[in-house]
Amino acid sequence: MNPRYQALQPVVVTGLGWATCLGTDRSSVSNRLRRMEHGIRPFPPFEDPKIPIALAAPVEGFNTDSADQEDWTYPASLKLRLEQLRGLAPHGIYAAYAVQQAIEEAKLDADQVSNPRTGLFAASAGSTMMVHHHMTRMDRFGPMRCSPLGIVASIAGTLNFNLCALHRIRGASTGFVSACASSGHALGYAFEEIALGRQDRMIVVGAEDCNRETIAPFAGMRVLSRQTDPDLASRPFDQGRDGFVGTGGAVAMVLESREAAAARGAPELAEIHGWGQATDGFHVAAPHPDGDGLRRAMEMALARAEVTPGQIDYVNAHATSTPVGDAAECKALKAIFGTAHGPSISSTKALTGHGLSLSSIMETAFCVLALNEGFMPGSAHISQLDAEAEGLDIIRQTKDAQPNLVLTNSSGFGGANVCLVLGRGKTNHAALLS
Repeated sequence: MNPRYQALQPVVVTGLGWATCLGTDRSSVSNRLRRMEHGIRPFPPFEDPKIPIALAAPVEGFNTDSADQEDWTYPASLKLRLEQLRGLAPHGIYAAYAVQQAIEEAKLDADQVSNPRTGLFAASAGSTMMVHHHMTRMDRFGPMRCSPLGIVASIAGTLNFNLCALHRIRGASTGFVSACASSGHALGYAFEEIALGRQDRMIVVGAEDCNRETIAPFAGMRVLSRQTDPDLASRPFDQGRDGFVGTGGAVAMVLESREAAAARGAPELAEIHGWGQATDGFHVAAPHPDGDGLRRAMEMALARAEVTPGQIDYVNAHATSTPVGDAAECKALKAIFGTAHGPSISSTKALTGHGLSLSSIMETAFCVLALNEGFMPGSAHISQLDAEAEGLDIIRQTKDAQPNLVLTNSSGFGGANVCLVLGRGKTNHAALLS
């Protein structure tokens, strides 16, 4: 082991929570991921001739179409007081549900959650729907007729305020906003908080609205698919791909030091071995054509994890289904892994669409399922592999094979790139504590 890492705490995953287009519980999500069943469908808010797209991947079990929170429907197991509900945007109710589920899976009691050694990091771009609603109301009636909770229900960086108040979080907390790499940054910095011994555990959540205001503006950037067939709309690595499909929801994860998890007998779902981040420094919206920043982020993650490219069994690619982005990532992957005997690679965005701030933690959680349950999800909807992907092992069907080490990529606007390396968890607590 590199001497600089010897004093650092190993970091493990002990709980997951889901509010996604593939389901709102671990079993549903895992089963649909294995069977490669997507959550994309015609989206009623896009039934407008001015909107050139038709599809999205909405969250199952929730209806948050109204700007009035009292109109929302959501799973009955989530209990919120009215004043708590009024401080939330759609992504906030998804996040509250996912965090509750992750805490339950990790079997944390209230004192362990509300503890100076437990923190919470959240990632979201905020809610343009709620901002529009409150600004319109202010223009019509003046600021004194706006909801006193309108700000914390709307702007970026407030999701953690709501969740910390809801769960009486007393440790480190902050909000991350770095486009599609946001929740990857949140996971990476949460990993460091624990590894450095500053916190025993961190709850991390990534969440986004799923509505017209959040998704449709990307049509103006020409990055959304105009397909009307849900089976053809999101096709990472396919020669005929034409852009991504929007989704929303939330995924939450409980990270703990191995010592803290073992002390309370918590099962390890996976271990985070390392992460890396690097910036393209190239363009405000387009990736570096050679995937330069992503390549360097992968190199940093592998070095921090102290593993070689040859040890990686599976890569969950960022690959959103845009021609430029997928091609740049293929070049970065070839620079790291070569074109012979490389890892199995897939993009699960063929099943979920692209969740912006949500995407990195959702795909990291898919990797946790893969490590914990012994499979590698396939890359769906490929009829003709793009030439840039030739030589990479893009798996088109789910492999029932146990990965030991996996890598997951995220790239955001502004050239922000984050990679994480994860491995299988351990369960022999007596040995771990000895």
